[in-house]
Amino acid sequence: MAKKGKNTNKRGEGALKRAKRLARGEAEPVRTTERRSKSLEEFEGTVSLSRDGFGFVKVEGRTEDIFVPMRKLHFALNGDFVKIAVSKRRLQANAKGRSLEGEVVKIIRRSTKPHIGVLVVRGRQVWAIVESKNMPYDIQIDMNAPDPLPEIGGQRAAHGMKVAVLVTDWPKRSPEPLGRIVDVLGVPGENDTEMHAILAEFQLPYRFEPEVEQAAAKIPEDITPKELTGRRDFRGVTTFTIDPTDAKDFDDAISYRKLDSGNVEVGVHIADVTHYVQPGSVLDKEAFARGTSVYLVDRTIPMLPEKLSNRLCSLRPHEDKLTFSAVFEMNAKAKVIGQWFGRTVINSDCRFDYEQAQQVIETKDGPLAAEIGDLHALAAILRKQRFEKGAISFERPEMKVIVDDAGKPVDVIQKESRESNWLIEEFMLLANRCVAEYATKKCKAKNPTFVYRIHENPDPEKLDSLRSFAKHFGHKLGDTSDPKRAAGALNDLMQEAKGKPEENALQLLALRSMARARYSTDNVGHYGLAFPFYTHFTSPIRRYPDMMVHRLLALYMDGATSQDKLYYEDCCEHSSVREQIATDAERASIKYKMVEFMQDKIGRLFEGHVSGLTEWGIYVEIEPTKIEGMVSLRDIHTDWYQFDEEKYETRGKASGRVFRLGDPVKVRVLRANLEQKILDYELVEE
Repeated sequence: MAKKGKNTNKRGEGALKRAKRLARGEAEPVRTTERRSKSLEEFEGTVSLSRDGFGFVKVEGRTEDIFVPMRKLHFALNGDFVKIAVSKRRLQANAKGRSLEGEVVKIIRRSTKPHIGVLVVRGRQVWAIVESKNMPYDIQIDMNAPDPLPEIGGQRAAHGMKVAVLVTDWPKRSPEPLGRIVDVLGVPGENDTEMHAILAEFQLPYRFEPEVEQAAAKIPEDITPKELTGRRDFRGVTTFTIDPTDAKDFDDAISYRKLDSGNVEVGVHIADVTHYVQPGSVLDKEAFARGTSVYLVDRTIPMLPEKLSNRLCSLRPHEDKLTFSAVFEMNAKAKVIGQWFGRTVINSDCRFDYEQAQQVIETKDGPLAAEIGDLHALAAILRKQRFEKGAISFERPEMKVIVDDAGKPVDVIQKESRESNWLIEEFMLLANRCVAEYATKKCKAKNPTFVYRIHENPDPEKLDSLRSFAKHFGHKLGDTSDPKRAAGALNDLMQEAKGKPEENALQLLALRSMARARYSTDNVGHYGLAFPFYTHFTSPIRRYPDMMVHRLLALYMDGATSQDKLYYEDCCEHSSVREQIATDAERASIKYKMVEFMQDKIGRLFEGHVSGLTEWGIYVEIEPTKIEGMVSLRDIHTDWYQFDEEKYETRGKASGRVFRLGDPVKVRVLRANLEQKILDYELVEE
């Protein structure tokens, strides 16, 4: 099946034909390890494939990816785990700053991620036409497989339907891989179809199996006297929730009361999910498999069925709810004088959204004004102390896509984080770090296994790259040899760059120097928050690690010995992977809706600024939506532009015009490719 809508220039078509010919094994056959010369070094890693047919292999422990030209990929596709060979001569050249090139010699493991395409049926021949920036081939459907055109979710695979296809084989004489349909997503272009396509691409479920729903349905809704036994009763204490306006589940609440000593008691009350979800049950297995709730632009894919997430475990006002709580006695300087952890029952007095709580803070008037005012004052002290101790302070603008009831994007606005957000954030952070420290140091178990949320120290090499990058803009990154000093140096750099054109780029590079936060049973602290002990205790409705923390804390408080470390470490690794997958899916949905939002703006002019530079293009964020697109250098016909990596600028050969990060530019929207979630801009030169 010839490709459609791909590689629009002749050079691209020729390259693709060569790639297909080589893939058929007509030249340069794959060499085996046994026949390989001793002058070659082997690595293993994951392929990142481009739409033009070449790829890069990411090898763990190497900062630079290894380039693989299309003729040397030898059947490897995006996401495949492969063995590659690199000549030792090239490795030596790479040490001198030259690019590193390799060759795939073995596909160790095919990716299990499906590809999304539209079915074309021609008699007994069927293809999925794939429009993806990581897939230069269409996939032929294996019509010899049982039920090659299945009915899934009430929809039959047929011509024109969007489907998810898993590559199963690539016969040596075939110009394209062979696959089977694993999901039928619907009619292309419909909102549900496209959101389901994103979920399918990341192997995320968008429905619960009947047995899971049935297990949730069997849970009684009424709280019995037996369930209240041993619980501390907070139903008479002023309690409230603060959540986003569109929130459907409220899994955390704050209680407040003044004590005779003059101190205050602050309770952080978390839905007692593990009371309802028992280890090893159908619900527990489903929650573990999902790992986390997923938040796409227009919908939430919950970790637990609606009866639990939106009813039994949602701390709705004026309803008795079972909770697991961290309760603190605090003085006027926000010092924790005493703490208590345990199971409780609450009845929330009021539900605020962030805007309502913000108004109470600003006007000092409205429901619970005195309580919210005192809590705001304590939260401000906690926040100040956190940054004084070295917490990283990055304030990158976060955009939100507003959609109508049909899922159509109608606006893109910047999210605001204000005092009402900080109030909740600081007390959640307090509960998380105190629970982690208590479980580690003060419970009865010796050297207890526990689940931590860790964030390791930044990469020194990446900090050096940031230092060099900042120097181009006249900024200096201070001493980063010690992790504690590095935090202050980073904050100083961000403060110095605040409001300047290069601010966003510096923030992005600084974030890339950081390790990714993850779950582990080995506590190394949380660098970004400057906490020696930290965990996730406050969102068990939507995060499985919080459920593990609740269970471990309850066990240790009941006198249990340390639990199986290997088991919990495996659970931590699984949870970290699921979290990253959910994050990637959420970003994909935002990008999709942003491109959809720009579809009716083709040809329109926008003011913007340069947000990124590469050897192939200039990335531009337009105002006021911050939607990013790319100006391809080959589409600028007035001059020959080249990217200078050392100076981090793009310069015109004839005109000498220079583009640097943050430079103001004017662009025209050229193309909006929904399938690839790509926006192309055209530079409008004055």
